[in-house]
This record gives sequence, structure tokens and C-alpha cells, in this order.
Amino acid sequence: SCFLRHARSRNYVSESEVCKLESVPLDFGDYHPLKPITVTESKTKKMNRKGSTSSTSSSSSSSMLDPLSSVLDGTDPLSLFAAAADPVTTTATMDSTRKKRDKDDSPAVGSDFEPWSSKRGEILARYTTTEKLSIVSGSFSRKVATTGSAVSEKVRTRLEELDDLEEGSQKELLNLTQQDYMSRIEELNQSLKDAWSSDQKVKALKIVIQCSKLLSDTTVIQFYPSKFVLITDILDTFGKLVYERIQSMCVDNRVSLPDNFSPECVNDTAKETCLNWFFKIASIRELIPRFYVEAAILKCNKFLSKTGISECLPRLTSMIRGIGDPLVAVYARAYLCRVGMEVAPQLKESLNKNFFDFLLTFKQIHGDTVQNQLVVQCVEIPLYLTLYSPAIDWILQCIAYRAPEVLLTEMMERCKKLGNNALLLNSVMSAFRAEFIAARSMDFIGMIKECDESGFPKHLLFRSLGLNLALADPPENDCLQILNEAWKVITKLKNPQDYINCAEVWVEYTCRHFTKREVNTVLADVIKHMTPDRAFEDAYPQLQSIIQKVITYIYDFSLLFSVEKFLPFLDMFQKESVRVEVCKCIMESFIKHQQESTKDPVILNALLHICKTMHDSVNALTLEDEKRMLAALINGFIKMVSFGRDFEQQLSFYVEARSTFCNLEPVLVQLIHSVNQLAMETRKVMKGNHSRKTAAFVRACVAFCFITIPSLSSIFTRLNLYLHSGQVALANQCLSQADAFFKAAVSLVPEVPKMISVDGKMRPSDAFLLEFLCNFFSTLLVVPDHPEQGVLFLVRGLLNVIQDYTWEDNSDDKIRIYTNVLHLLSAMTQEAYIYHVDKVDSNDTLYGGDSKFLAEINKLCETVIAQILDHLKTLGKEETLKRQSQLALYFFNTILAHGDLRNNKLNQLSVNLWNLAQKHGFADTKTMVKTLEYIKRRSNQPEMSHFTDLALRLPLQSRT
Repeated sequence: SCFLRHARSRNYVSESEVCKLESVPLDFGDYHPLKPITVTESKTKKMNRKGSTSSTSSSSSSSMLDPLSSVLDGTDPLSLFAAAADPVTTTATMDSTRKKRDKDDSPAVGSDFEPWSSKRGEILARYTTTEKLSIVSGSFSRKVATTGSAVSEKVRTRLEELDDLEEGSQKELLNLTQQDYMSRIEELNQSLKDAWSSDQKVKALKIVIQCSKLLSDTTVIQFYPSKFVLITDILDTFGKLVYERIQSMCVDNRVSLPDNFSPECVNDTAKETCLNWFFKIASIRELIPRFYVEAAILKCNKFLSKTGISECLPRLTSMIRGIGDPLVAVYARAYLCRVGMEVAPQLKESLNKNFFDFLLTFKQIHGDTVQNQLVVQCVEIPLYLTLYSPAIDWILQCIAYRAPEVLLTEMMERCKKLGNNALLLNSVMSAFRAEFIAARSMDFIGMIKECDESGFPKHLLFRSLGLNLALADPPENDCLQILNEAWKVITKLKNPQDYINCAEVWVEYTCRHFTKREVNTVLADVIKHMTPDRAFEDAYPQLQSIIQKVITYIYDFSLLFSVEKFLPFLDMFQKESVRVEVCKCIMESFIKHQQESTKDPVILNALLHICKTMHDSVNALTLEDEKRMLAALINGFIKMVSFGRDFEQQLSFYVEARSTFCNLEPVLVQLIHSVNQLAMETRKVMKGNHSRKTAAFVRACVAFCFITIPSLSSIFTRLNLYLHSGQVALANQCLSQADAFFKAAVSLVPEVPKMISVDGKMRPSDAFLLEFLCNFFSTLLVVPDHPEQGVLFLVRGLLNVIQDYTWEDNSDDKIRIYTNVLHLLSAMTQEAYIYHVDKVDSNDTLYGGDSKFLAEINKLCETVIAQILDHLKTLGKEETLKRQSQLALYFFNTILAHGDLRNNKLNQLSVNLWNLAQKHGFADTKTMVKTLEYIKRRSNQPEMSHFTDLALRLPLQSRT
């Protein structure tokens, strides 16, 4: 009996030929779309540039205009940003006048100068105290000004206010903790800003004077460096406020002063205000506040005269000689250097004079006054000397910045004359360029040996030397001798904390210049020192740093794990959180540096142990991000393991990894992918012709995946892996196993929830399900029917599941899926399918176009079409007409592409769908016109003449 044929027969090869683009021979000549663009760097007046440099590629043709440049009149915004950001280009193209000016007074401080702000935190963290502190607090009540017109009255009132501060209106706050003290200082800083913004300039000055006075107080001496940091922050704020205030007075016709202005540009009012500030400060009675406040506004001298700063610096330097306490004096010198480097870095002579003054007064440190003070405060000399370090380091850093070798050599000689004072020597090593120190390493070791041990511990000197040698290399012949000399001292240290602080620095030197033998010796020594009394528990940061340095320099992991003491060293990390961090560092290094896959048993065992440590740290409280990171590291390791052609060994490794890393889902997913890849590699080696042995191996791989997938929690991960693994099984001719995967996927579809979590947000799952099912249909085309299961049993099973699935009311995804099913059924009726799996007979071969098989497909088609039409009827309400129009057109296009329109029923259905799509004015006219044009074009092709009649039956309705 004749049945209605729904799907048109296709010749995929000829269709493919028709769809190919026509190839036209092209003669490019010199033209190539990527070749001739000329990149022109724009120059603007703002940048003080002359001319314009064009970086043109060698093949550039000058006739080619860059379309972007022409639109932008040559001012390309990116070039402007680049020019502003790139100091090299800026400097290179400056005109000669700018160069000359820079020579005279531009800031010579570059990015290679470590700013004070980077040292702040370290000082505050290092110099702390548990003792009680006191602070003098002014009452700061604002007096009501008397109404007197005379200027002298106003001046007298202000001077009285200042005197008032110096005499009676302060109260002392005692017994403050360090935290209270810091809060109080912060309050004063805020008060200063508030007073300034409310135009109480005298009150602001009072606050600054009061704060400066605190710097003469050394009652809690070990806190002094931190106090200096806190109070100079207030002074810096004050200096900035005064400078900005005077600068704002110079604004003329809304044009502010240029950066490198001359005093002639400053108006008289601004100059007078500036002088007024200097006179006010000069009237402060006490030396220390007078010095600090004047230093804070040193930059304001620029408003008065060109030589103001260069005249003030020597005077301020001499003022410091009047400060009796050597600690207070050295920090005053540090502050002067700090301000000097900011405002006039070219005036190096003043900085040098400042330091040489300090050297002359250096013996004061060992004088009776200081010694008596230390006895009272119960402070040992070594601790006292470390208080000088930040100040001397800073002064020396300022002096040593871009200084000639001669000056540095002179400094070394001066240190020797002072009897190789350890404190100075340490600061020299901290401040001078690492290359300078490294080149003279043996000289410095000689000086360290001759140092007096009592004041400043030698191990700190060796630590400073080690820090330099980590940055620059010593002469090659001295390398071993330097290590021996240093390690002789370090290994004798009894205090574990002192020992580890030094050892941590010298490990880097050892790794840089020596082999694994020396590194092993050093690690063994660290273990020996840090194991007794579990000293390692207090040194985790340093031990971590050692591991980091070792893996930075020894990144060949077969070499690293052959360092005998490396794994015992890891055993010192007993605290789990630290241990996991160290393991992460090692794995990151492995993934970064391991270029080739490995099967080295030493590496595998060690890294499995390290990965297991990371995996076992996961618990219910572990954050998702942390789990993701750990899984990524373990996956990186798994991907790097390869046993070559020994596929069975490879599978055994994956089985072991599955049991080891069962708590991390991404790792299990990776293992499934890896095993699938292994099965495909086996197929490749056997060229698709499996032997009995390889067929059994491939089935073992398939079984691995089949029993691992159900343990995953994410439903879409499971669905996609069932499909993927089924495809792999099919490719390896494991037909019953492939069926099992596909059945599992079909039975899992009903469990898909309405909402799923994507990147931490809840999203509807419909779109993901639609995507999965479309992939699934594509695979089902080539899956052969099971002899005992009936025709298209998998397709029927999937259709039943889709029918029973509860879809959202406002969703048309079910119908979109049914439409895709029609694509599949159409492809299934063809004599030869569009694609096949090698060595697997699909239904086109099995049934050979049998009429009963085609009748079954047509029955299915009719059922699916009925479902689609029922759904379209339900969309007849006013609020769903737009959806009805879109779906009708979607279904129309499907029939057009896949249906046999010589079938009268189908032909009439397509006309009805076309009319329905346009019926309520929701159809896009442009789309409809293009569709109709396409149908007319198709009617000209052979065997498509029936499209001519169809085109005549499809009217275009106007929107009205």
C-alpha cells in the first residue's frame, strides 16, 4: 500500500557542491589587507612635541590611508595615552629647552627609587611595644576674637594663642596602649584637616607643633621609629595643605601655575602669605617643633626665590646639631632627607653633609647619657641599635641613589675608620646598589669579621649581605668561599628564629650558584636546626619562603625530587593550612615548568602524595573557589602523566587517581575525559580494527566511565558525559555499551530540575536541555537499532520522556525540540545517511530503505506534527499571538528544508503555517520577503518545479 512520504529524499553530495562558494582567482599584486597600514603616532601641542614619527612597516605603501587616523585628524586617543604613559617616548621627543630645564631642577627621582611609603608598613609592624604611652593633648578651644580693627591686635591675638599652646592649655593623657596612641594620633591628623577646612589656620599650626613636640620624647624608646612614622604623616599633610593653599592664591584668570614655575610668576599676596607662614614658624621657641614644621613646608620656598630651598637645606642641617639625643637627631636627619629628595633631589651635597654630620656625632651613641637611659628603660644595646636602622637606611638610600662608585667607596672607608661599626655597615649594605655590594662581597665579609660583636649581631650583617647576593652575582671565583664563610656563622646560631631568618636568605644564593648537592646540604642543616622542640612551628613563613626559592631555581622535577632532603623538609609543615599552601606552590610550579608528559615513578609518587595532601584538606567548610583551584592543580598533574604505549598502566593510574581524589568532582570529570581519550588512542593505534586484547581493554575503559559518571552531582555534567562516553563506545564498536550510555541519558532527562546553578546564580534549565537534546539527536541518527528492542527504540524512549517532562507554561522549548526531532526523522529516511561511524552499520545499511521501517518513521512524523499543531492552537490567545507567529514560521522553515512538498497534505500545511505567521501582523515583513524570494530561486532547480506553484499560494500581507 502506498503511504504518504513526509521527508524529501536528499542527495547530500550534490547539495554540498551547490552550496560551495564559487572560487575566483584573485590577483593581489602588492595589495594585502593586513600589509600596508601606516601607524602614525599623533603629536599634540600639549606634549611639547615637534614633528611626528611614523613607525611604518617595511612593506607599507604611502598611498594607503589608515581609515581611523583620517577620521581622527591625526589625534588618535590611544597614541595620546601611550605617549602620556611612556616616559621613554616622552623623553626622547622633548625639545631642547625642556631638556635644559630638566637638567637644572626636574625631579631626578625615578621609579627605581624605593619611596618612603613602601617602608611605612614594615616599620609600624616591626617597632611595637606593650608598654603604656603618654601624649600631650591641647584643649584647642577656639577663643572669640576681640573686635579690634588694628592689624597689630590680630597679630598679638595669634601670637598669644601660640604661646597659650606652649604654656598652659595642654593636658597629658597617660597610660595609653599602643593602639590607643595610634588612634589618638589619627584623631589629631583628622583635627588638622578639619581645622584647615574650617579656616582655623592657627589651630592647625598648633596641632602640628604639638605633634612635633612628641618627637622629642623617648620614654618608650623601642616605639620611637613607629611614632616617627605616625607623626611625620601629620607633618606631610600640613606641608601639602600649606603648599596647595599658597598655590591656589596664584591662580590668575582660572589659569593655575605650571609645574616648573619661577618665583616671578607668583603674585604678591601669595608671597606675603608664604612669608607669613615662615615667620610664624620662626617664632616657635622649641628647636624640635621649629625644625620639623619648617622642614614640612620646605617646598613653599619655591614661591619666594629660586635659591630658597638650596639656602634652607644647609641651615636646617646645621640646626639638627642642636638636638642632644642621637636617636631623635638621626630621625630628624632622615626627615630632612625625605623632604629634600621630594623637593630638590639634585641638591645631593646637603644630603651628604647631613650624613657626614651624623658620622661625626656617632660616638654619642655609646656615651653615658644614652647608656643611663637604656638602663632605666631596661633596653639592651643590640635592640637599641636596631632602632637606628630605618633612619640610617633611608639617609643612605637617598645618598646612594644614582651615586657614583667613588662616593660609595668613600662611605666604605668612613665605616672602616669608625672601627667597622656593625650598625653602619648593615645600613650601607641595605642602602647601596646590590651590584656594588656583590662585587665587593669578600671585602664586606672581611669587615663583618672585624666588627664588634657586642652591639649589633653579626648574623644580621650576613643576612643583609645575603639579600644583596640574591639580587646580584659576586665574582665567580669567590662564590664558594662566600657561602662557606657565611654558613660557618649561620650554622652556629643557637636561636632558631635568628637561624631561620638568615638561612632563608642564603638558600636563594645557594640555589642560584650551586648544584643539588649543596642545596641538599643546606636543607639538611635547616631540618637539623628547626626540628628540636618543634621550632619549625614558629617559622612557617620562612620555611615556606625556602620552598618557594628552591622550586623557583630547581624546576626540573626529576632533579628536585632527587634532592634527598626535599620531602623530609616538607614534613616540617605540620599545620594543615600551611602544608596545603606549600603543596599548591609546588603543583603550580610543576604545571608551569613541566613541558613534557612524564612517567618517572619518583615524580609520580611524590606528586601523588602532594596532590593527596591537597585533596584530603577538603571538608564541608571548604569554599567552592578553593575546591576549584585545588581541582585545577590536580587536573594539571593528571594531564601531564603519560605511560606512552603502555595503555594498561595508564588506565591503572587513572583507577588509582579515582580512588585517591573521589571528593573533587572536576577531577572525576577530568578522569572520565582522560579514559575516553585513552580508548580513542587505542582505536587510533589499531586503525579501528580491534584485536581481542584491545577490544577487552576498550570495554574496560568504557566500564570505568559507566561506573564513575553516576557519582557526579551536576546533572548536565552527567548527561553530557553519558552522551560523550556513548559516542566513544560507539566509535570503538562497543554497541551494547553505547546503548547502555544512551539509555542512562534518556532515563536521566526527567530528573533535570527547572532551575540550575550557573556560576553561583540560579538560571532556568530549558536552554541547556534544548542544547543537550539537539546534540543527542545528532548522535541517535547513526546509532543502529537493537535486534531485540524494536524500531527506533531509543528515539521513541526519548520522545516519551520529552512528552512527560513538565515544561514551563511560557516556554516553547518543547515544540522547538519536536521540530528538531523532525529534522532527525527526515535524515533517517534517506537511502544513505549524511555521516556514519567507521565500522558501525547504521540503520540505512541495516534496513536498506525497507518500506515497513519508512512507514514507522512516517507514523512518528505524523504524531510529532500533531503535537506541534496542538501547541500552536493553544497560543491563539491575544497575549501569546507573537509566540504563535514565530513558531509557525519556524515550523514552516523546517517543512521547507526537510519536507517533501509534493505531498498535498504537507503542501497545504505549509501554506496554512505561512498565513498563520502573518495573520495578526507580528511577522517581520523583511524576513517574509526574503523567504519568498528563496522559494522562487529554489523553484528553478531540477526536481523543484513544484515550488513554483507553492510560491503562488503564499501571499505577502501588509502590516495593516
